[in-house]
Amino acid sequence: MNEKDMQKAKKLPDNALATVKRIIDYMGNYRYRLIIVVFFVLLSAMTSILGTYFLKPLINDYILPFVGQENPDLSLLGSGLAKMGIIYLIGALSTYIYNRLMVDITAGTLHRIRTDLFAHMQTLPIKYFDTHTHGELMSRYTNDIDALRNMLSQSYVQIINSGVTIIGVFIAMLLLSPALTLLVIVMLVLMLSAVKAIGKGSRKYSMAQQASLGDMNGYIEEMMEGQKVIKVFNYEDKAKEAFDKKNETLFKQSQAAQTYTSVLRPIMGNLGYALYAITAMAGAFISVTRGLDIGSLASFLQYTRTFSQPITIISEQFNSIIIAIAGAERVFQVIDENSEVDEGSVTLVHAKEGMDNQIIESNDKNDPQYWKQVSDKGEVTYTKVQGDIQFVDVVFAYDEEKTVLRNINLFAKPGQKVAFVGSTGAGKTTITNLINRFYDIKEGTIFYDGIDIKNIKKDDLRSTLSLVLQDTHLFSGTIMENIRYGNLAASNEEVIAAAKLANADSFIRHLPKGYDTFITGDGENLSQGQRQLLAIARAAVADPHVLILDEATSSIDTRTESLIGKGMEKLMEGRTTLVIAHRLSTIQNSDVILVIEGGEIIERGDHDKLIEEQGKYYQLYTGMFELS
Repeated sequence: MNEKDMQKAKKLPDNALATVKRIIDYMGNYRYRLIIVVFFVLLSAMTSILGTYFLKPLINDYILPFVGQENPDLSLLGSGLAKMGIIYLIGALSTYIYNRLMVDITAGTLHRIRTDLFAHMQTLPIKYFDTHTHGELMSRYTNDIDALRNMLSQSYVQIINSGVTIIGVFIAMLLLSPALTLLVIVMLVLMLSAVKAIGKGSRKYSMAQQASLGDMNGYIEEMMEGQKVIKVFNYEDKAKEAFDKKNETLFKQSQAAQTYTSVLRPIMGNLGYALYAITAMAGAFISVTRGLDIGSLASFLQYTRTFSQPITIISEQFNSIIIAIAGAERVFQVIDENSEVDEGSVTLVHAKEGMDNQIIESNDKNDPQYWKQVSDKGEVTYTKVQGDIQFVDVVFAYDEEKTVLRNINLFAKPGQKVAFVGSTGAGKTTITNLINRFYDIKEGTIFYDGIDIKNIKKDDLRSTLSLVLQDTHLFSGTIMENIRYGNLAASNEEVIAAAKLANADSFIRHLPKGYDTFITGDGENLSQGQRQLLAIARAAVADPHVLILDEATSSIDTRTESLIGKGMEKLMEGRTTLVIAHRLSTIQNSDVILVIEGGEIIERGDHDKLIEEQGKYYQLYTGMFELS
């Protein structure tokens, strides 16, 4: 979490009422259970109040009449105690019922929120993930959701219970003794002043604590992912030093937050004891002078003992609610992010040629693929997918301040191998990102088989492409499952054939469980070269029309590279292939080589032509100028 995000986390919720309403909407599926919960919360609070009030008749009617009698009949007392016991038993059962119901309601509500959060994240554009750290996004699922869980499972019912208790106790005290109630009101003002002063500091440091916790969790995640780098560069001490600073910040904020929270109960408790003592003395005086009965005084004194507790609970839960609402806002901010826009109408279908060259759609995946276009008049035209890529006057910028690509004009005919070379940051990878429509261009047009890619539905466009990146990502699962990510409908035989094509079959079969070997931690039990071979196999099983290799063999040693050379040639055969490579020996046989510098194509031609021109490519190839 960066400094900007920490500042956001430290402040109070921007729109608490709207956020609370949204949380209630998520709880809508449980509205009837919530009504039952409220009923039993009210019943629990009322039985507690009623049980205390029952002390009055118990003392006045069942105890005092027997004072001084030698052989009192205690059957009535037993009956009275039994009634009181039933009252408290009903309260205990009510508490159990509403707590049990809230477990289900909380779990179900958070399940819906997490589901919506994750589902919506899948619709966000790549730009969103490029501009937000993984730790920041993970904190939505951990810290923020956990804070929301505490509010739903505890704060919701405790606020209602405490509120009802305060009102009920106040009414009961008024009925018992208006004069003593006036004294309680004076003490209540002192209690609320203490709560306000302590609560202000508690909220401040609790919010800061939550922000620091997210910051530290993000840092730990980052350090865990970079352990190899840390160790190879002896960064351990520096990493610990940075962690100690973050941990110290969290410690101080947690200490301050806990200090405010922990002193609230003792202060309120002592004020409650003071109220009890003052009320007892005042009650004794009123009892002697104005005839207040002993039962009423006993009940009133018991109410004073319980009167401060709900106020303390409400104050403590208020902090939790503020933190939870702020966390919920952060979750809803992600859910409210604009999804990736797809205005395309051209779809991908399987079809075959019938009589008179008529195109007939089919459900057979072995039939050729066509782009299906429907005009405004309902006329349908089909264009066979061939992998013809063309950039016309393309201009692109990640932001308005810096243009990355300028007037890019290029074409890749079906089956051609087009290579991009140039310094790091020249714009090579950006070009491939534009073909996938991970980003949309600022000016110009990109054509795919003569169709503006903006008119092609993104899922259909991407299903005809395969991408192999330099940084291979593998998912938790078997090797078979990881290769099948390229084509979820692929059979085991097709997966194995793809692995053989990428020359990955040999090392896979030497693993303990072969294709059923389970991969964890992004394939840490495999070498970088092996991981890239799996990525190439994943691309192969997709059977794409356009293959994009972004430094795909950079982590494979020369011997392994030569072994998969024939396999790669088979994979590229008949497919339009776009290759980004620093290792120039891998692109000598390309049909076209484009040299890119500063976002512009400065040279183009095949290997022999560019060597003959003795320009930038010649310098790169002969080592007169190194790629950086």
